[in-house]
Amino acid sequence: MNSRILLCAFLFSVSSGLLLASEGQPGAHRSESPDGAAVGFANLSDGDVLPPRFLVEFSITGMGIAPAGAEIDNTGHHHLLIDVVELPDLNQPLPASDNIRDFGKGQSQTELQLTEGQHSLQMLLADHAHIPHNPPIMSDVIVIVVSVDAPPPD
Repeated sequence: MNSRILLCAFLFSVSSGLLLASEGQPGAHRSESPDGAAVGFANLSDGDVLPPRFLVEFSITGMGIAPAGAEIDNTGHHHLLIDVVELPDLNQPLPASDNIRDFGKGQSQTELQLTEGQHSLQMLLADHAHIPHNPPIMSDVIVIVVSVDAPPPD
């Protein structure tokens, strides 16, 4: 009887592991990215001095935008990384937080409000399951300075 319990526990553990793998756990499939695909900032540059509230426009080339959940080849949705020192595990769904903003509805811009001082920004594209592509499509990190004395953007 104990061997049946152990066998059942083993089979449950294996099947649970397969389910988890299909949901973005270790062994999850990363969508392939086409050569030349890129994301970035359409209206910001490294070194910009900005007021505490400003618009960020996302750019993308070589791929399309699709909302999270829509599994369409050569598409993804934006994530904005704010003051992220170490990238999250790119084999897992990106965790949504104050520092990793998810634009899973397919948005191409957002208004940010940041505290005064220096901040780093980076764009990262993810697939229908919030998992970065293979290879990942991410911008260079830009550093901006937020100042109450900055003129309002044009």
